[in-house]
Amino acid sequence: MTENEYKTNSYSREEKALILETAAKSIRYFWEHKKELSVDPEDFPPALREKRAAFVTLKKRADLRGCIGSIVATRPLISDVAHNAHAAAFLDSRFLPLTPVEWSDLHLSVSVLTEPVPISFSDEDSFYAQLVPGRDGLILRDGSRSATFLPSVWESLPEPRSFIRHLKRKAGIPEDKPMERITVLRYFALEISPEDPADA
Repeated sequence: MTENEYKTNSYSREEKALILETAAKSIRYFWEHKKELSVDPEDFPPALREKRAAFVTLKKRADLRGCIGSIVATRPLISDVAHNAHAAAFLDSRFLPLTPVEWSDLHLSVSVLTEPVPISFSDEDSFYAQLVPGRDGLILRDGSRSATFLPSVWESLPEPRSFIRHLKRKAGIPEDKPMERITVLRYFALEISPEDPADA
C-alpha cells in the first residue's frame, strides 16, 4: 500500500474518535481496576476490527512520557490500541508508571502503521536518496538487534544522516556500520490525535 492509497483509505471522524477514546479508556481503566482493559472488537466498526499494528504515544506538555507499539499486525486494530495504550502508560521502561495527577497535562496520539516493506539499495548514497523526511517510518535490523522510529521522530531529527545515526544507536548497531550491511524496512503511519480536523 502506498502513502496516497493509505491516506485515501483513512478512517472517518467517528472511527478516529473511537480509537482515541479506547486508548484513553484503557489508561483510566487500569487506574480504577488494576488490570488491563479487554475490548470486544465486535463492538466496533469493521475498519477497527481489521488486523493493524499501532503505536500509542504519550506526551506531557512537549516531553515524551511513553511510547509503545506493534510493528507487525497480529490482532484487531482496536485491541492493539487498547493494549499499547496500557503499555505506554505503565510498562515503558524509560519512565515511571503514569499517575492520575498527570492526566490533565497529557497529550495522547495513536499512529496506525502500514505493513513494513524492505528498501532496496546498493550503497549509502542510493539509500539516503530514497528517504522522505517527515513521511517514512523506518526499521533497522542487524541480526538480533532491531529498532524503529515513527515518522513523527523526523520533527526532532530532520536531517536524514542524523536520523539514521540515532536509530542505529537505539538499535545497538555501531554507528559506522555501512547501511548496505543492515536490513532496512519502511512503513507509513497515519497519526490520529485530538487536534485532527473534523473532516480529516
